[in-house]
Amino acid sequence: MTSKSIKTNTKSHQTDNKKRNYINGVLLIIFLVATPFLFYLYQFAPSDEKVWETAVGNINAGGFGNVQIYLHALVTKLTFVLLTGIWFLTSRNWWKYAILIPFTMFLFQLTGVVNYKIEYIDEFDFWYSLPIILPILVLLIYISYIAGKKSSEDQLKREVDDEIKKLLNDDL
Repeated sequence: MTSKSIKTNTKSHQTDNKKRNYINGVLLIIFLVATPFLFYLYQFAPSDEKVWETAVGNINAGGFGNVQIYLHALVTKLTFVLLTGIWFLTSRNWWKYAILIPFTMFLFQLTGVVNYKIEYIDEFDFWYSLPIILPILVLLIYISYIAGKKSSEDQLKREVDDEIKKLLNDDL
C-alpha cells in the first residue's frame, strides 16, 4: 500500500467523524430551538373535551378537567425531562451527576401526569420517587459512561491518525 492511499483513507475517516459530529450538533440545535414550540403544543388541543380524537389516536384527559389541561401538564413535564436528560448526557463537567436530581423529579412528575389514577401531582417528595426512578438513572449513567468512553476512543484515534499523517509527511 502506498503512502498516498494511507493519506486518503486517514483524511476520509477524519471527514466522516467531522460530518457525523456536525450532523449530531445540528440535530441537537434544532431540537433545542424547537423546545419553546413544543412547550406550547397543548394550545392546539380542545379546551372543552375530555377525549380528543386525533389521526394518531385518542387522547384521554384522565383525571384532568379537559384534554388541553392534560396536554399542558404532559408537555411541560416532558420538555423538562428531555432538556435535563440532554444536559446530563452532553455535559462533560465533574458535577454533571447533580443534574440527575432535577431530572429525577421531572421524570417522577411526568409519570404522575401519565398515570391519571394518581389524584395529586407534584406532591411526592424526592425520596419517594427515588426507588421508582433508580433503574432509569443507572441506565443513564451507563449510557453516559459509554458515550464518554467512545469520545475518548475517538480522540485517541484522531491523535494516532495525526501522528501517522505527520510521520508520512516527514518521509516524503
